[in-house]
Amino acid sequence: MKELAHINKYFVKYKKYLLLGLLFTIISNVFAIAPAQIVRFSFDYIKYNIFLYNNLSSSTLSDSFYGILMKNILFLGALILIMALLRGFFLFLIRQTIIVMSRLIEYDLKNEIFAHYQKLPLSFYRQNNTGDLMARISEDVSRVRMYIGPAVMYGINLIVLFPMVIYIMFSVNTTLTLYSLIPLPILSISIYYVNNLINKRSEEIQKSLSGLSTFVQESFSGIRVLKSFVREYDNWMSFKTASDDYKDKSLKLAFVNALFFPLVMGLVGLSVILTVYIGGIEVINGSITTGNIAEFILYVNMLTWPVTSLGWVTSIVQRAAASQKRINEFLNNDSEVKSLDQLEPEIKGNIAFENVSFTYPDSGIQALKNISFEIKSGESLAVIGTTGSGKSTLANLLCRLYDPQSGKISIEGIDSRYINLSHLRKNIGYVPQDVFLFSETIQQNISFSDPNLPMEAIEKAAKDADLLDNIMNFPNGFDTKLGERGVTLSGGQKQRVSIARALVQNPNILILDDCLSAVDTKTENLILNSLKKYVAGRTSIIISHRVSSAQLADKIIVLDDGQISEMGTQQELLSLKGEFYRLYNQQLKDTEVSS
Repeated sequence: MKELAHINKYFVKYKKYLLLGLLFTIISNVFAIAPAQIVRFSFDYIKYNIFLYNNLSSSTLSDSFYGILMKNILFLGALILIMALLRGFFLFLIRQTIIVMSRLIEYDLKNEIFAHYQKLPLSFYRQNNTGDLMARISEDVSRVRMYIGPAVMYGINLIVLFPMVIYIMFSVNTTLTLYSLIPLPILSISIYYVNNLINKRSEEIQKSLSGLSTFVQESFSGIRVLKSFVREYDNWMSFKTASDDYKDKSLKLAFVNALFFPLVMGLVGLSVILTVYIGGIEVINGSITTGNIAEFILYVNMLTWPVTSLGWVTSIVQRAAASQKRINEFLNNDSEVKSLDQLEPEIKGNIAFENVSFTYPDSGIQALKNISFEIKSGESLAVIGTTGSGKSTLANLLCRLYDPQSGKISIEGIDSRYINLSHLRKNIGYVPQDVFLFSETIQQNISFSDPNLPMEAIEKAAKDADLLDNIMNFPNGFDTKLGERGVTLSGGQKQRVSIARALVQNPNILILDDCLSAVDTKTENLILNSLKKYVAGRTSIIISHRVSSAQLADKIIVLDDGQISEMGTQQELLSLKGEFYRLYNQQLKDTEVSS
């Protein structure tokens, strides 16, 4: 229960539902117990009055007596029916309080987890896979809800009903009570073990189904590769093997499930037999009446589900505790990227890196080593280097997706760690190397930063990214629906949508992280020519492995193994005949951006 203590704040928040649920449980159990006592009274009433009626059979009073007897029996039957209806009504109210409470807490818990997920840094997502993150906010939360709802509801019912019924049973006859209750603890323990076995096999099935779903998803996503390499039959055989595994585990679960009800009914039947047998002996001894036997049979049946649920509830609590522990691991994982102050200076684009070093915490790879440079407002900087030289890490640090282990990044002369995080990022237009588009329309993807942007601004951003003509050629234009991760578009089109998404923000700092790698040289030149007017007067950082992208920049730095090997203008670096000169000669040196 230590892990589940995290939920207590929600119980306090929704205490009204919990207290009302407790009240309705007490009332419903009163209406559950009362019919058993009416049945006992009815049995005894009929037994004694039938004897009296038989004695009056030859009398003229027999007809009148019979009419009164039947009227009273019908009254008692109607009373039992009314009690059952009232109990049903309060059972409905119990579910409308406790189960509704569990759904409200489930809603709050999912929102809490999702909100926390969004605060965590990129390092967290590098260390945890997407499937695990989704499992904790869906399956784990669902298991916790089973504790908050059904387990709490049946637990309260057991705590309320059991003392009430046991007290009444012992007050009638101790011997009959002890014998009639013998099978119930056995039933509870058996259900506990059977339910654990069911849960274990259910989890195995869930894992098998998850693997099967992943296999199918990969097959559909990579259908072109499968067809190209003529691997359809082998893939189908692999699916058949995975499907057979799922089938076998499902059949094993079906076998265990088949034990559940026979076990319950068998032990309940044993309890009824003991009640009738011991009750008959007690009737002969004159300790109880025949009505008490009927009453005890109803009590035993009344206790069957609460006692059965004890094992089930115990199992649910154990699973919920394990799930909440997994959830707490994430909730206790706080972000190291925080605003030390909430400063919101006017960001014009003055940036300085001072002896910045950074090592990725998950891999231990040192990406940057004592990097220092300065960009003044309105200047453009090109960062050139080979794969793995640390180019993208610069962009990640500037956007504060990570913080450096040593050194300082200043913006407008202020340490970026003291600037309000949202304020900082709103002033940066970032086009990541790994393009991600949402399964929405092109218009919604471009206007992602502000859904209320006017259409003129969206069209201008698309034009600046050399995308407008492509969009106009689509049947639905800007309303064209993109597939998952933008699969509808080509690689170059996806990159240009991502560029337009950054440009439409009209940011003071623009970062282009190798965002033209999927376009040909001709298209790259067209985009760069279009961007030339856009970047004029605003701070821009152009990260690329192509030297042609550097022609927009006022200054160029060349990264090599996380260190600045060269820095200067294009002409200065070409005259040095170093790393930049070598890269320039390797690539299309005659392709330059027209002025």
